Amino acid sequence: MKNKIDGNYVRRLISNNVKRLRAAQNISQLSLAISTGLTHNFINDIENCKKWISSKTLAKLSTALDAEPHQLFLPDDLHNNEIMVYVKDFNDSFQKAVKDITEKYTVRSKKRK
Repeated sequence: MKNKIDGNYVRRLISNNVKRLRAAQNISQLSLAISTGLTHNFINDIENCKKWISSKTLAKLSTALDAEPHQLFLPDDLHNNEIMVYVKDFNDSFQKAVKDITEKYTVRSKKRK
């Protein structure tokens, strides 16, 4: 791997991905702040690598940006449309499989009672 993986590298990944996803949806930092319940200054600090985010903030940003949390950690070279379509297809297939299995075993459990 070219880049040294440390806290600064991860912070830059998150920063770049928040900016990229926000720009792709054509929303301002203020709009993102409002939809997450965070302050405009905090969004700005995240995008400028000045603040680290908690898991709660990661969840809020992912939801507001209509992204899976792991997408905020992907390097730039993995953000082409082909890979994102694959990730979405995989995620959709996985969610369907979980739902099908849950329904299958929930129905069997109810029949046994």
